[in-house]
Amino acid sequence: MSRGLRNNNPGNIRQSMIIYLGEVNPSQDKSFKQFTNMAYGYRAMFVLLDAYRRKGFQSLRQMINRYAPPVENNTDKYLHFVAEMAGVAPDDRVDTKNHDMMIRIVAAMSRMENGVAAISADVEAGWQLYERSLS
Repeated sequence: MSRGLRNNNPGNIRQSMIIYLGEVNPSQDKSFKQFTNMAYGYRAMFVLLDAYRRKGFQSLRQMINRYAPPVENNTDKYLHFVAEMAGVAPDDRVDTKNHDMMIRIVAAMSRMENGVAAISADVEAGWQLYERSLS
């Protein structure tokens, strides 16, 4: 099982000052966040991508370059993998409030991070938690 799945952190979100809903605090992983269940891990991915949008990262390319920077990743490979799996062109504007688009993007990112397909019910549960926080 991958580290991201063990931590209920399918996006492998690194430790930071931001505390997400459902985050295990303190985490037993010094580098990556841990969540109480997978739905909260997916919710954190939706929240983080929306924060990127609000900071001016509008396209999938801009978001992936921020999320998976070249100093740590093969960002171009990551971008094209997610774009192809999600059916979103690299320079398309990402609508972080669009259920269908975001489910596809986050599921693809999870697959890239963990090497296995995301469980659709977990991604959807994460979206439902995220969507509730928008109200």
